[in-house]
Amino acid sequence: MLTLYHAPQSRSNTIISLLYELDVMDRIRVRTVTIPRQDGSGGRDPANPHPEGKVPYLVNGDDHLRERGAIIVYLTDLFPEAGLAPLPGDPKRGEYLSWLFWYQGVLEPVAVLQFAGLSHPALQATFRNYPTALEQLDKTLTRQPWLLGDKFSAADLLVASPFIFFGDVMPSTPAITEWAGRIQSRPSQALAAAFDG
Repeated sequence: MLTLYHAPQSRSNTIISLLYELDVMDRIRVRTVTIPRQDGSGGRDPANPHPEGKVPYLVNGDDHLRERGAIIVYLTDLFPEAGLAPLPGDPKRGEYLSWLFWYQGVLEPVAVLQFAGLSHPALQATFRNYPTALEQLDKTLTRQPWLLGDKFSAADLLVASPFIFFGDVMPSTPAITEWAGRIQSRPSQALAAAFDG
């Protein structure tokens, strides 16, 4: 059986929302574990097999996955009937994968750098900066309601996650705020919150 290692109020909330979107909560065992928190609370849980003690971590027999983008691709491919991702061969597949990896390789790093007040020419050359990332996202969401056009996908869940989790603390634009609001109004968000509650 699939097992997800999860900590409430963490990055793994995105995966709990995805499980509700996929309608597979009854097919996955969720193990709640503790993690070290930025405020110094919590700690590494010996029951968590993640090599760094983080979440989310997905285990399927001998298959082990970490990183939200990888877990999202794995689950949406495993449960394609939900229609939350373009499958291999679909002309939107590359765009879908690009958004997932752009989030983890660009948006999250530049958001953390901005929050920490860190700037360096090497960082700018590698990642650009938060305003540039925001502009890219805004340009897309000004044209269309979802990252892939007219259809909600699992990429929306991941890329919107900091705008939902941190709310007004995340600098945003009207188009991004409205998009995050549309995602927050989906039943999966309330179900995920109740799961942790």
